[in-house]
Amino acid sequence: MIPKKQLRLMKLARKGNPRRKHYLIDSILALGSIFSLTGLIYLFHLYPKIPDSFLVYLLAVLALAALRGLYASLFASLFAFFLFDFLFISPVYSLTVAKFTDILTLVVFLIVAIMTSQLTSALRQRAEDADRRERETRMLYDILRATNRQEDVRHQLTILARSIIEIYSSLGIYDCSFLLSYTEGESLLLASAYTPLEQVQLSSDELSMVKWVQEHGNPVNLKDTANTSYINHIRLLKEKRRQANKKKAYPYIRLIPLKAEQQVIGILRLNIEEDVDCIPLEDGIRQEYDHPTAQGIFFSAFMEQAVTIIERGRLRNESLQAKILQKTDALRSALLSSVSHDLRTPLATIKTSATSLQQKGVKWNEDARQSFISAIEREADRLNGLVENLLDMSRIEAGALHPEKVWYPLDELVRDVLGRVHGQLREREVLVDIADAFPPVEIDYVQIDQVITNIIENAIHHTPEGSPICIRMSYTEKQIHVSIADQGPGVLSAERERIFDKFYRVLGEHPVSTYSRGSGLGLAICRALIEAHEGHIWVEAGESSGAIFHFTLPLNEIEDSYE
Repeated sequence: MIPKKQLRLMKLARKGNPRRKHYLIDSILALGSIFSLTGLIYLFHLYPKIPDSFLVYLLAVLALAALRGLYASLFASLFAFFLFDFLFISPVYSLTVAKFTDILTLVVFLIVAIMTSQLTSALRQRAEDADRRERETRMLYDILRATNRQEDVRHQLTILARSIIEIYSSLGIYDCSFLLSYTEGESLLLASAYTPLEQVQLSSDELSMVKWVQEHGNPVNLKDTANTSYINHIRLLKEKRRQANKKKAYPYIRLIPLKAEQQVIGILRLNIEEDVDCIPLEDGIRQEYDHPTAQGIFFSAFMEQAVTIIERGRLRNESLQAKILQKTDALRSALLSSVSHDLRTPLATIKTSATSLQQKGVKWNEDARQSFISAIEREADRLNGLVENLLDMSRIEAGALHPEKVWYPLDELVRDVLGRVHGQLREREVLVDIADAFPPVEIDYVQIDQVITNIIENAIHHTPEGSPICIRMSYTEKQIHVSIADQGPGVLSAERERIFDKFYRVLGEHPVSTYSRGSGLGLAICRALIEAHEGHIWVEAGESSGAIFHFTLPLNEIEDSYE
């Protein structure tokens, strides 16, 4: 999610359009300051009592050069030169000068005033440039830090689009969006500053121009004359105007290509309220603005950041796809290896038993015939279990195996499982320790049945015959805890986490049963099913030997319908 609190960025200053307003203010300030100082000189008769009293004009020239710039200080210097000559230099009320010394004084004053104006204005310009560069660097750093906090490309570009509006809104830019380009000539609207993506509508003409920009790599301007009167009519505050303009297309649109290695990878779409030719963002900038080249360079930093974000997202997606393909190949190899072995063994047993029963020249006694039939039935069950595990894992990977929860007593479910696997237990003792007043729990009966069955069958197949199995069930206010302990060889500490991975098999040195190793899917399915129930499953070492498998399930409040 994009944070509601946005970056507080300073707007890009716009020096009037036209420049006459700026010059008019400078002229008024220059005239006012010179008239004021002249009035002081005239009122207190400072000249000719103090021959150098005219130097007080340099204070006004210096102040104007430092605060307003070169034009204001030069205008004040020239006006002071002629006004002092007109009012105080003999003959008065005339621009003629009678004495050579007066001419020299006025010329020296004018030269000093002009040099002071130029030096002070240059220092002011350097200070402004340094301050501007510092502000731009700080703004770019803040934007870079804000975008890096987001991993999603859409969120990063949204932050960048809002930053562009925050800074360049004084130039008439009130909406901004990014389009992602594809090699097929198609473009996808990826991010917008404030307008929801579903509300950003591109006309057929604009779509064709987007394709043209993508093919040629040059910016293009579009004008929508249908909405000109609508925009000119709106004269609201910035926020209200932005909200009002969201609902309609702006009269000017600028499409700027974003290039990486001379290839267009995206398009910046600017909605502009005023004439796009007056926006100082690229080459060919008009001269109505201060530091047009600096503004263009600063704006290019935004475009470079957008290119970096898009390229980084593309590389991240390619890396992710490569990892997915690598993992898929590894899983495919493991699956083929596991399935080929697990299918071949029971099929070979079934084939051998069936062939033996079909031999006409051999008369098998009843015990032998039952042995062959039992082998066929047993191996067919193994094949069926393997296929079911593969199907369950495929559904889990696809996210299609969702728990259908109902309220059910878990102790009864355990007894159901024990009754079903009774034939596999043979003479093995099963100890069941269930807490008193055990509450019902909201579960998917079939899935939790499969979890308990898989763990018990693992204990049967991988522990010595006749060794006991202990099942304990307890509960707290928040969860139910089930543990199933066996007396087998146990699980090494290094394998206790990996044992729940797909196709992983414990590497035991001394097999305790003749049962061949499984497919490595049973415990992986158990973990997926328990996690789907918002529970947790793990394995620990037994008190003396063997392993203890634990799993927990959340204990929610019982619904009235169950009661």
